[in-house]
Amino acid sequence: MKRYLAVFERTNIGYSAYVPDLPGGVVTGKNRAETEQLIAEATPFHLDGLCEDGFDIPVPSSEAEVMVFA
Repeated sequence: MKRYLAVFERTNIGYSAYVPDLPGGVVTGKNRAETEQLIAEATPFHLDGLCEDGFDIPVPSSEAEVMVFA
């Protein structure tokens, strides 16, 4: 099992999310919970599509850190 970083961003009308290591996939939702569910469903679907199309599965490499600035 591979672990990929998912980035969630608040928008004017809800949330969006994407996985930096898997370009081309973005989901949007009305709230954070819905967006989490959508990215959790979309990511395996995207990975399956890459396999079916004969592409290599990208190795997870993105990292994140919460930083506090004064």
